[in-house]
Amino acid sequence: MINPALFKDEAIAEETRALNAEIVEKLAALPDQWSFPIDVVRKARREGRGPFPALPHSDRARWIEIDGPAGPIDLRILAPDEARVVYLHIHGGGWTWGSPDEQDPEFERLAEQGVATVSVRYRLAPENPYPAAPDDCEAAALWLLREAQGLFGTQKLMIGGESAGAHLALVTMLRLRDRHGLTPFAGANLFAGCYDLALTPSVRNWGSEKLILNARDITIFAQNLCGDHDRSDPDLSPLLADLAGLPPVLVSIGTRDPLLDDSLFLAARLATANVPTDLAIYPGGCHMFQRFGIPLSEEALTRVDGFFRARVE
Repeated sequence: MINPALFKDEAIAEETRALNAEIVEKLAALPDQWSFPIDVVRKARREGRGPFPALPHSDRARWIEIDGPAGPIDLRILAPDEARVVYLHIHGGGWTWGSPDEQDPEFERLAEQGVATVSVRYRLAPENPYPAAPDDCEAAALWLLREAQGLFGTQKLMIGGESAGAHLALVTMLRLRDRHGLTPFAGANLFAGCYDLALTPSVRNWGSEKLILNARDITIFAQNLCGDHDRSDPDLSPLLADLAGLPPVLVSIGTRDPLLDDSLFLAARLATANVPTDLAIYPGGCHMFQRFGIPLSEEALTRVDGFFRARVE
C-alpha cells in the first residue's frame, strides 16, 4: 500500500524542491499572520498576498443562496452545459479563512470533463466554532440531494475538498450516513486533510518550518474550530469514526506536508473498513502543492481527473 521509495530524498524532483525552498523563503519574510486581525489576513490571502497566488475568477461561475441552520448559505456553482456528475466541494483554509471563489480554474478543469461543481461557503471559525462549519456543509449536502436532478439533470454526486475542506467532506459523509441513513456519493476526493483534531505525530513533530503550514498554525486552526469541545468526538476527528459503508475514496498527500500522517492513517482505516481506497503519495509535495504550477501539481490533478472519470463511468 505504501512504497518506501516515495519518501526518499532522491525521489523529490528538482522543480518540487525549488518550489519548497521558494515558499519557505517567501513566508519567512512575511509578518506573522497571527499578529493581525483575522479579517485582514483573509483579505490579504484573497488578494494573493499569502502563500498561494490569487487565481482568476470564471465568467461562468455564479452564486446562489440556500437556507442554512443559522441563516443563508452561499454556494458557488460552476457547471458545464451538460453535467455528468455534480461535485459537492468544500474549500480549505484551516476552518478560519478561504472561500469557494478562490479555485475557479480547478472547477473549470472539472467542467471540461462534464463535472458541475457546487462549493460551500460555510461559516468560519473562530467567530463560528464547531459545529457551525459541519452544520452548514451537512445542510448543503441535503439541499444538493433534493435539487441536483432538477438543476443539473443528474443525480450522480461526488464530494471532496482540500485541507480543512477534506476534513469537512469526510464529516459530511459520516453525518449523512449516521443521521439520515444516506450514502449518496459515488466517490470522495480528499486532498491533504486534517482528520484527527488532537493532532497526529507528523503535525506534532513538524516544528516551526513554514512550508505553507507549521505545527503552530495547525494547532491554532484546530483550536479555532474546536474551542472546548472534546476532540475525540468522531464528528470533530473523523479518523476515529466507524468508516464502513463509505464510497470509494482518493486520499492524496505530499510527503512534505505536516498533515502526512492524517492521510496515511485515514487510508489504512478506510482499507480495513473495506472501503475502496486509492492512496496517492507525492514525493516532496508541500501542503496544497497542487495550487502551484509545477509538474507534480499536474500529476496530482491528472490523478484526480482519472478518479472522477472512473466514478462517472
